[in-house]
Amino acid sequence: MIQDKEVKIYLASPLGFSEVGREFTHTKIIPLIESMGYIVINPFRFGDSEMIQSVVELPFGEEKRRKWKEVNRILGKNNAKDIKECSGILAVLDGVDIDSGTASEIGFAAALGKPILGYRGDFRLSSDNEGSIVNIQVEYFIKMNGGKIITQIADLEKELKVVIPKV
Repeated sequence: MIQDKEVKIYLASPLGFSEVGREFTHTKIIPLIESMGYIVINPFRFGDSEMIQSVVELPFGEEKRRKWKEVNRILGKNNAKDIKECSGILAVLDGVDIDSGTASEIGFAAALGKPILGYRGDFRLSSDNEGSIVNIQVEYFIKMNGGKIITQIADLEKELKVVIPKV
């Protein structure tokens, strides 16, 4: 059980890449988690968005490629640090296949012993067989430290308290 007063939830998801995903994240997921007294660590935070936008606006070419390499290293390092410092992970598992970055964050968090709650609101099939909801290895890592996968956002509040309890 988490003994820290400030329980930090790292939000692993591909939702920050799209306008509609950011809308869902900022109007539904983050407010719900924060209303429960958790602190959300969003890898798509504002400061990173400004840094990314400055590279996006560069003309195609070598300078843009070089800047992307710098930004990619910074983002990867920041995300690893945030996962190490969080109390647990909420992973959005939507899509025909789980986003590769989200899957990596799940594996890294599982190796660190972090509890993980997966959310898959997508009704499309994404499993290897009838015995799993998503990729069997990703599902194993989610459940490895007592985590689970929910399929309705309405279950988030109840299950987050179980998987990543506050003391």
